Amino acid sequence: MNKVVLATRNAGKIVELRRILAEAGVPVELLGLDAFPHIPDVAETGLTFAENALLKAHAVAAQSGLPAVADDSGLCVDALGGMPGIFSARWSGSHGDDEANLDLLLAQISDVPDGRRQAHFACAAVLALPSGEERVVEGTMRGVVIRERRGTGGFGYDPIFVPDGESRTTAQMSPDEKDAISHRGVAFRALAQVIAEVLS
Repeated sequence: MNKVVLATRNAGKIVELRRILAEAGVPVELLGLDAFPHIPDVAETGLTFAENALLKAHAVAAQSGLPAVADDSGLCVDALGGMPGIFSARWSGSHGDDEANLDLLLAQISDVPDGRRQAHFACAAVLALPSGEERVVEGTMRGVVIRERRGTGGFGYDPIFVPDGESRTTAQMSPDEKDAISHRGVAFRALAQVIAEVLS
C-alpha cells in the first residue's frame, strides 16, 4: 500500500482525510508528521493559500521521500477585504488561539449590519511528489458571520459561521454534515481523486 504524508500534526485533520480517502476507496496509508519527528514545521510565508500549501507539501515530500499532502485554509470576510484569509489561524497575534481570534474578528465587524456580513471559507489542498511534481485543488464554502458563538463542534471560526442555505453554524453540525459542504471537504474529496490517479 502506498504511503502518503499529511503535512500536519493536527490529529483532527488526519482523521478527516483518512475518512475521505476511505469513502473514496483510495487505498493509501496516511501518516501525519508525528511519524517524522525530524521534519521541522514549515514557515507559511506564501501570500495565498495555494502557495502556503505548496511550501509545506514540497518540504515534507523532500524530507520524507514520500508523496506529501498539505492544505491551507482560512476565513475570508467581505467586509474586511477578504481578511483574515491566510492569517486566519494567527489573526489575534498568536497562532491557533481560537477564542482570541473569534473575539477580535467579531469586534472588528461589530458595526457591520446583518445584511453585509458575507464571508467564505477557502481551502487549497496539494499533493507533492519527491520528484517535484505537484497538483493543486481548491474548495470554498460561502455563508455569513453571525454576531455570537453557537455550537461546540469543529474548531477555529466554526461557531460564528453559518453556511448559505443553513440556519446552523458549522460548529452545530455533525462532522459528516460539515464534511459534505465544507471548503476542506470539497478540496480533500477532489484531492482524493488526484491521489488515486497519480499513485495508481
